[in-house]
Amino acid sequence: MKLTLYPFELKFRHTFTISRKSKDVQPLLVVELQQGGLSGLGETADNSYYNMTVPRLMEAINAHRPFIENYALTTPEAFWQDVYPLLQDNMFALCALDLAAWDLYAKQQNKKLYEVWGLDISHNPLTDYTIGIDTIGNMVKKLQEFPWPIYKIKLGTQEDIAIITELRKHTSAVFRVDANCAWGVEETLRNAAAMKELGVEFIEQPMPAADGDGMKVVFEKSALPVIADESCIVEQDVARCRGHFHGINIKLTKCGGITPALRMIKEARQYGMKVMTGSMNESTVGTSAVAHLLPLLDYVDMDGPLLLAEDTADGIRIENGHILYADRPGVGAALKQY
Repeated sequence: MKLTLYPFELKFRHTFTISRKSKDVQPLLVVELQQGGLSGLGETADNSYYNMTVPRLMEAINAHRPFIENYALTTPEAFWQDVYPLLQDNMFALCALDLAAWDLYAKQQNKKLYEVWGLDISHNPLTDYTIGIDTIGNMVKKLQEFPWPIYKIKLGTQEDIAIITELRKHTSAVFRVDANCAWGVEETLRNAAAMKELGVEFIEQPMPAADGDGMKVVFEKSALPVIADESCIVEQDVARCRGHFHGINIKLTKCGGITPALRMIKEARQYGMKVMTGSMNESTVGTSAVAHLLPLLDYVDMDGPLLLAEDTADGIRIENGHILYADRPGVGAALKQY
């Protein structure tokens, strides 16, 4: 296979703020794998919380370039299994390679990826649209400028209840709340009770990932379901979330790609847990890959291309929460001129 790396730094439409940081640009890395005249694309994201930068990602992949370029792809699962020992300390890099392998594999069969898996896309969940932390007035403006059926509201301020109360005055849309580890047990329970009355569907990662005991209390007493994000990074975390969360949010970038995500979905279902796939502000390359998992999910947060002012590719389109697939084999993403 031929390996090509494309670093990007894309501007957000608005400053993107969560409980622990703000940013105006999103660095991303797109990986291309070519074999037999076909090309597969994958993507991974810079993320300071996990100490991942694009230079570090490129360095990790380039360190194993000879192995990758001498590899003949048969199945993505076999490729992941063979590359995992080399990149087990960098799941973000592994994700980009895995996504590219699945895209290439589906193109080899001249099928869309969901067709390779035999999935029915007729009842796909809708994606939410994220409203980042800001002044209450600005959060209202962001909501009004982007009418949508489901919103994810980032919280972790001294005004969280006031924010949801005010936003509710301006829309009847479904609300989901993401506190990004900002609350404690009592605050979570208070907020869950109040937010249930305000039409919030669930709370994502209310407390720090290290507070397993606290999350067990919240799981048992919360008025709203709680979904793990920072507490569910890789496959081994699914079992740890059982009895602490009602569902998990799988990020392909964090877990190492589609291959482990499929196993995580299966395990979560065995535990009776809800399953969501989330965004790391990927562009259309990574988001197009997520789209093919939709028939397996309860919820999805794949609004990265909507939050960015720029893009790396064309592929899936998102209209009022609905995902429209590109009429191409593979994941459907085509890189714009680099």
